Amino acid sequence: MTALITREDLEAAIKAETVTVVDALGGEYYAQQHLPGALALVLADVDAQAPTLLPDLDAAIVTYCSNPACPNSGQVADRLTALGYTNVRKYREGIQDWVEAGLPVESA
Repeated sequence: MTALITREDLEAAIKAETVTVVDALGGEYYAQQHLPGALALVLADVDAQAPTLLPDLDAAIVTYCSNPACPNSGQVADRLTALGYTNVRKYREGIQDWVEAGLPVESA
């Protein structure tokens, strides 16, 4: 099971630029709003795109999707781990929690 990260720790890591954030929703959801600096990467594209988007297997990576009921972030995190990424965590509460906390988002 993928380790979790809290909103507070993720916010601090984004501000410090010490994490790569992966939006596991992609598509229109990503275009509408995503966490600052997040890359769009859905499960179907992980194998093909991860080596280019995420070249460092030891980099800190955090996946997220919409909320705790959404399975996407866990599926992407599990696939990244299976591909050899060593520092993958999941922001289980997702963008819904981020927005409700009044934190900034970006749009495409």
